Amino acid sequence: MLDQFTRRAARKTTLGVLATLGLIAGSAYSASDVFTQTPETTLVADTAVVTPGSIWEAAVQGDSGSLMSLLDATRWETLDTSLAFSIERLNKNIESREQTRSEQISEALEELSESLASFDETQSGIELSDAMRSVIELQLLYDNDDTLFEHPQVNRTVSLAKSKAAQAEDQDDWMIASELYFRLNTLFDTSGDYKDDVERLSRRLAMIRMYAPERLWEIRNDRRLAEDLDPLPPYNAYGDDFHEKLQGINSITVRTAIQRAADQHVGRQTRKHPDGVTMNDLIVSGLDAVKTMATTTDLAQVFDGLKSERNREALLRVIENQKLRVMSKSTPASAYDLRRSLEAVLTAGTTETGIMEEAILHEFGNGAMSALDDYTAIIWPDELARFRRSTQGEFIGIGVQIQLDELQNIKIVTPLEGTPAQRAGFRSDDVIKKIDGRTAVGLGLDQAVELITGPANTKVNVTVERMGEDGEPFEKEFTIIRQKIDLPSVKGWSKTGPGDDEWDYFIDKEDKVGYLRLTGFTEDSTREFDRAVSQMKNDGLNALILDLRYNPGGLLDQAVNLASRFVSRGMIVKTVDASGITESLNEAKRVSDHTSLSDFPVVVLVNEGSASASEILSGAIQAGAKKGMVDALVLGNRSFGKGSVQNVYLLPGARAAMKVTTNYYHIDAPRMIHKVPGATEWGIEPDVEIDMLPSQQQDALLLRREADVLPLDENGNIIEDAERPDPNTLLSEGTDLQVETALVLLKSKVHEKSQKSAMND
Repeated sequence: MLDQFTRRAARKTTLGVLATLGLIAGSAYSASDVFTQTPETTLVADTAVVTPGSIWEAAVQGDSGSLMSLLDATRWETLDTSLAFSIERLNKNIESREQTRSEQISEALEELSESLASFDETQSGIELSDAMRSVIELQLLYDNDDTLFEHPQVNRTVSLAKSKAAQAEDQDDWMIASELYFRLNTLFDTSGDYKDDVERLSRRLAMIRMYAPERLWEIRNDRRLAEDLDPLPPYNAYGDDFHEKLQGINSITVRTAIQRAADQHVGRQTRKHPDGVTMNDLIVSGLDAVKTMATTTDLAQVFDGLKSERNREALLRVIENQKLRVMSKSTPASAYDLRRSLEAVLTAGTTETGIMEEAILHEFGNGAMSALDDYTAIIWPDELARFRRSTQGEFIGIGVQIQLDELQNIKIVTPLEGTPAQRAGFRSDDVIKKIDGRTAVGLGLDQAVELITGPANTKVNVTVERMGEDGEPFEKEFTIIRQKIDLPSVKGWSKTGPGDDEWDYFIDKEDKVGYLRLTGFTEDSTREFDRAVSQMKNDGLNALILDLRYNPGGLLDQAVNLASRFVSRGMIVKTVDASGITESLNEAKRVSDHTSLSDFPVVVLVNEGSASASEILSGAIQAGAKKGMVDALVLGNRSFGKGSVQNVYLLPGARAAMKVTTNYYHIDAPRMIHKVPGATEWGIEPDVEIDMLPSQQQDALLLRREADVLPLDENGNIIEDAERPDPNTLLSEGTDLQVETALVLLKSKVHEKSQKSAMND
């Protein structure tokens, strides 16, 4: 029997926890946190027989009790064999998930005990960090925190982590301090008790990466060796000269950015929001960042003055005096106060510790912006070119997907069909050894991308290591002309050929249930979407799964265009400023019959990785369904909660820019999308929540990534004997329960329509 699989409890962002735990297993499950059911709202009596329509209706109404009862195996006698089989498989996979959950709880408790025992012997922060990882895993596996903190070992681990993190920071062990604070913050993410600690340690490591990158390499390498892991490749200094990165930065640049942020940020202090952020907050946050810089002892390798405790204390006294002056003001600080504080720390920093003026400005600016939100920032000269490329939606390169393998080599996943790399003869599993004669050993992915990409129609030489037929590796050099690379954003269920549009879009061929996965919102998204829908309609489309999971967003106009395919009229999204005034309104656009999907049942999949434009699209469809304009529901987990608008400005006196959050997006819902500090509700709440263990999420992502790629040879031909997973195993093995549940619900709707049609005939 299908156990209860919907829940309402507000849980932490699983996507972030996947990163925290290194993609380990665990997710919250609750047999009690379900939709409220009363006798009046129950759609099906206990003695009723299942009909396809009742299954869909229970899901639409959010009636988990009825939905659970309807999918009871004892009621399948009136269902079509195909639908009954899908329900039976879903039941078995849900049961398998719960068995796995129980096993993972036992494993996590055992690992916690072992890590604590090792810590008691060694007092190692690494062992304690491992123990905290097990605690977080348990938090996700249990149904609530009360159950979690019933374990004495959990409470002991948390107490030890608090003291060890502070001790590690006092001893300049930034890596362990950062790990422990990060895990504490993940555990107590709702309260935000450790948010400032995480930001401070992250800033320390970022500063070391900026000014003493080889030292950061040593820290990371020592961390690996302490865990008996292979050492990192030798340090590669390409692109690590901070003097080049700081060129052009001056006081006018930074002060202009801070002043504009104070004046325009949506969270600034207003009459309506007297507790909003002020210039005082920005100045103090900037001063704190310089304080962090002065107390990060590894930077003394670069700035000799920091080796002297007397000189360092002189700078810290100036910082504290300026903070006291700004915090004691009874009125909001002015541009004059900003200039005064900045000049004071610049004078003390350069004369007492020898820190470059540009470096102090860089850190003061970053610190000030951090007082606002995660999306307001200064785009420094060395970042501007990358930022422009990302916002223009174009990618100039050679057309390869790359990743770091287990030995930290830059490995080609596959050359993309029709790109310069594919035509030149790159192959999957080639290892990049040199780029324009420069060794690629030790480079990070960002550094490699920076070297490989460049202006269109320019040359780049890439040397790869390839395994020969005799089993021996050899090197091969390619000279390639960079070109614009088209990155399709609409994908189907199963890849059938190397072309962007060569997909099998049907997840269920018998009932003609289509599947579209939108990976982003680019200039071509609507065109690609319409092309896929047209093909499915020509082949008899009956229903559609629209997968927006892990979609980070993109162009607003594309979200509005696509929402108009489902919602025929009314507001799609509007922008609202700090005073609550609507600044812009986007309504549904008129679309042709051959592009409209308003007559088809649709399930939209979202999760914690669905952000921005994907939240606008899913929210618009959900609102349209509630108004009866489309037969649709949203399924999965609550979305990320990124519903803010950033304006970009060029800054004077440097090749730099800034982005500042000026508005929030509002959809046709009682609350806005964006997750603001202290909020308990945000994002898009699914109509039906389906829980997947993080281990299932990991497996599904890896399988999908590999299944989406057809290995090609240098002639663009498919390598027939290459190993490639079948996406249908996501269903047969219960790896992707969200897709599987969506399929069951849509099949029930299709079968309901078929039964009604047969009765009318």
